[in-house]
Amino acid sequence: MTKTVEGLAPGAVGKGRVELGGTASGVKVLRVRSVPSAEASRPNGPCPASGVLVSADEGDAAMGLRVVGLRLRNCGTADVALNGYPELQVLDVERRPVDGVQVVHGGARIASGTGADDPPRAFTLKPGEAAGSTLVWRNTTEGGAPVNAPYVRVRATPGAAPVTVTPELDLGTTGRLGVGAWVRDDAASPTPGR
Repeated sequence: MTKTVEGLAPGAVGKGRVELGGTASGVKVLRVRSVPSAEASRPNGPCPASGVLVSADEGDAAMGLRVVGLRLRNCGTADVALNGYPELQVLDVERRPVDGVQVVHGGARIASGTGADDPPRAFTLKPGEAAGSTLVWRNTTEGGAPVNAPYVRVRATPGAAPVTVTPELDLGTTGRLGVGAWVRDDAASPTPGR
């Protein structure tokens, strides 16, 4: 079960109740992820000044292949033009850039059939419309140290304000993260089987 607590100052404590649907004992917090408020992903939150909300789904994983969908919704009052790929920056647990990870356009260099291989197309999102993209990677470990990076800083378009999502990248030793082009949500299936 995941619970998000927003708006805590550094060093502050968040309290709350999580309904587990039964009796629970021995519950403990396994990990805490935090992002700067200005970069927080709030898929159902208030519309930011940029007029776009960017979020990530919980993804799918099978046999070392990982696929996470990104979603962008135009929550503003102006049209949003898209043509290309989200800009990504992989960040470590301290939110520092991770060196040595190659971000590749499309998913074919990672695996086939991920839904991340359509070429970029220019389109415009009217207020209320949405688009999707896909992150694809393999957790394959061979020689070397595996790369685990919880955060990805996403810019929907060049120069856009960043949003940080937490796909919990476990890249193994592959050193590659694939990203699909933005596609209109009615034509997109950001995660296979959804």
